[in-house]
Amino acid sequence: MAINVTRSSLPKIEDYVEEIRPIFESHILTNMGPVYKKFQRMLIEYLEVPYLSMFVNGHMALEIAIQALDVKRDHGEVITTPFTFVSTTHAIVRNGLNPVFCDIKTDDYTLDPAKIESLITDNTVAIMPVHVYGNVCDVEAIDEIAKTHNLKVIYDGAHAFAEKYKGVGVGNFGDATMFSFHATKVFNSIEGGAIAFRDKKYRKALHELKNFGIHSPEIVDAIGGNAKLDEFRAAMGICNLRRVEECMRKRKVIYDWYNERLRGVPGIRFCKPNPNATCNYAYYPLVFDREEFGKSRDEVFDSLLQHGINARKYFYPAVNELAVYRNVYNSTNTPVAHDISLNIITLPIYEELSLEEVDMICDIILSCGR
Repeated sequence: MAINVTRSSLPKIEDYVEEIRPIFESHILTNMGPVYKKFQRMLIEYLEVPYLSMFVNGHMALEIAIQALDVKRDHGEVITTPFTFVSTTHAIVRNGLNPVFCDIKTDDYTLDPAKIESLITDNTVAIMPVHVYGNVCDVEAIDEIAKTHNLKVIYDGAHAFAEKYKGVGVGNFGDATMFSFHATKVFNSIEGGAIAFRDKKYRKALHELKNFGIHSPEIVDAIGGNAKLDEFRAAMGICNLRRVEECMRKRKVIYDWYNERLRGVPGIRFCKPNPNATCNYAYYPLVFDREEFGKSRDEVFDSLLQHGINARKYFYPAVNELAVYRNVYNSTNTPVAHDISLNIITLPIYEELSLEEVDMICDIILSCGR
């Protein structure tokens, strides 16, 4: 049987049945009903954020956050990273804004604050950093830049669920933070997402934009779409939230065993997460130096695949090298992101992965080296 890079975390079926039983009794399936509200309260408490609005998925949450924060402007520019999932960039473009790609740091692959200010122009309206692999960005430096230039900051925190920086939940930084609850994430509601925010004034806009612009049964005072999270997915979220701490503990055991087996191997480079931040162990990335290790990332990937192990070249290509964007942007302007994208791989990590399977994965990797 193949070993995939991840496996969706699921509760016991009996627990989910109990959670959805009231839905069958009430016949309230959507429109932000009682299960939605229960899940919302639990998330606000768990993530330690003042306000939170839930969505059908993380991408729509990000698109609507841009609209709710009212950063749209003719020729408006948003400084962001090319080392991310394409959703980040699409959310900017689909709002009629122009992505401006800033390079990343060599140690944790997050947006490099030292390179942001040179990209700010009169058209810059916001910064959209990404907590890549859950590596928390330099939130303090980014906040200082944003305040100096009067810019909004919207974090793509799709990878950063449950994490904290200096004891503070990551959803408290910037003007808003998007979390993804997609099936492949360390925490999931099958599909789903949320925007955490600190300023109460955004609550009305976020609510209306995901609900057709409806303010009340007889008042529609905005133009909105339909991006509501339904009751069944909220129920799955409730079940998985109860067990997310156990899930992360199991992932940590796997993460630590990878470290034990692969640390110190010449030609294998590890990312260096922020020492002031917690980790949710959502991903296990490695960068390969072909000259030193003896084989390229692609050769290691192919060797794993031959043994039924589906690792992932994540993120490759970098966004500014994807077909849809490559004729608009020049990836030579972001050389670190380009280099990392060519040489990085993420290894399988999920709670049911056995240490014997981790050993097999490590043995295959080590057999590729010098």
